[in-house]
Amino acid sequence: MKAKSPLGLIAGNGDFPVLIAQAAKREGKRVIVAGYKGEASRALAPLADQFFWVGLGELEMLVRRFKGEGVRDILLAGGVDKKKMFAPFRGDARGRSLWEGLSQRRDDFILRRFAEELEKEGFRVRPSTALLPSLLAPKGVLTRRGPTAEEEKDIAFGWPLAKAVGRLDIGQCLVVRDQAVLAVEAIEGTDETIRRGGRLARKDAVVIKVSKPGQDLRFDLPAVGEQTVQVMHEVKARVLAVEAGRTVIFNREATIRLADRYQITIVGR
Repeated sequence: MKAKSPLGLIAGNGDFPVLIAQAAKREGKRVIVAGYKGEASRALAPLADQFFWVGLGELEMLVRRFKGEGVRDILLAGGVDKKKMFAPFRGDARGRSLWEGLSQRRDDFILRRFAEELEKEGFRVRPSTALLPSLLAPKGVLTRRGPTAEEEKDIAFGWPLAKAVGRLDIGQCLVVRDQAVLAVEAIEGTDETIRRGGRLARKDAVVIKVSKPGQDLRFDLPAVGEQTVQVMHEVKARVLAVEAGRTVIFNREATIRLADRYQITIVGR
């Protein structure tokens, strides 16, 4: 990334955009943040050289503001409530044209088309982990407790199935127990998937979180953190298996400490 041009950050919900803004400031970069209304944290404003709110679908305004600030490189980070796709469209004419021109509404497809629109304007869409590669999960057992032989069987059973679900761009998370699939992530998100599968398992569920085959690694990487572990504890789930090098672990040390406290296993493979 060019040091002289500011970084554009399109921010959804969660801690990821804040972590990116903090990392950019540590490196001395100017950061121009577009925060999605109703999603982005207000904690971003004091970290940004310029901060503005943008509605979902307000594509023309987004492009105009970034160009006015001299932005060349853009990162997309943070989630957006997927249920909002069923709300009345409130964007501008360009955003509406993009939305209505979509042949499908799968996550990766939508994000690719959005990135293509930005690139048509001369922007470069960079990987969301470009400034924070240390967030990516390493390979191996990360917690004091390792998986049992039976849990290893569940991981081996569920892994290719999670990949198959991802290939269809349905979701990134699968919950299994005793070589049976209990829950598949769809629009509700990972936490609700864990709750649903965990209740069916009653206890000792194995949660598998993977990237989608062929996924554009610039955005929408699978992510876990303390909240994931807390939800697992609520339903007495026992193992979290994530894809090493392709899954973000927020606040890794704190997440591992919490998992150790609850005797939950986290493993990267």
